[in-house]
Amino acid sequence: MALQPIVDVETGLPFAYEALVRGLGGESAGEILQRVTSENRYAFDQSCRVKAIEVAARAGILNTGARLSINFLPNAVYSPKACIQLTLRTAASNDFPTDRLIFEFTENEEMSDPNHVANIVQTYQAMGFGTALDDFGAGHAGLSLLARFQPNIIKLDMELVRGIETSLPRRVIVDGLARMCRQLGITLVAEGIETEAELDALRAIGIRYIQGYLIARPAFETMPAFTIPALSSIRRVDRGAM
Repeated sequence: MALQPIVDVETGLPFAYEALVRGLGGESAGEILQRVTSENRYAFDQSCRVKAIEVAARAGILNTGARLSINFLPNAVYSPKACIQLTLRTAASNDFPTDRLIFEFTENEEMSDPNHVANIVQTYQAMGFGTALDDFGAGHAGLSLLARFQPNIIKLDMELVRGIETSLPRRVIVDGLARMCRQLGITLVAEGIETEAELDALRAIGIRYIQGYLIARPAFETMPAFTIPALSSIRRVDRGAM
């Protein structure tokens, strides 16, 4: 597992660390996920949850106020309450408060049964976990999925972030999503930020939580140091121009 921070630009503190799967030989998440099949999906999902908690605990996350975001595969969960038991035991053995766990799934994964996914999200929320929908705006369901259930966190797909400072359509779309999330009580995270210009544009829209290589790259089994560049008056985006 590698850890990458999600940072609160208002406080300058880490809001959470996302646990990202890596191969023992340094293989990327994409390379590892290509090896996941219907036969090993459940075991893989369970192993990732255990490893994420163990790695984050060893890295010292409990000495911070940050939460841990764990990616999971909805299609690997046959019963939310049954499939969470190993996670609960692992959290207990590492003295990891369960209310500091976030379960994150991607909109890019085709969901054979959206009602089943809604049940997972609602069950996890009732148990005190946070839930996050990753890559929002680029997947199979979009707003129709959000109408079925509301996760605690939405992470903007990086295609909406890339070059946002020069794209009026992107700024209008992200501004609209930010307003929608505020009305629904959902935390909005912008991920994939690579340039100061992108960060300035997102700050001008009012995005508070950020993630990306500009802030910190994922670090293998440790919490990387991060920096938040100061807001540039030269690159500041005028909200009135939107």
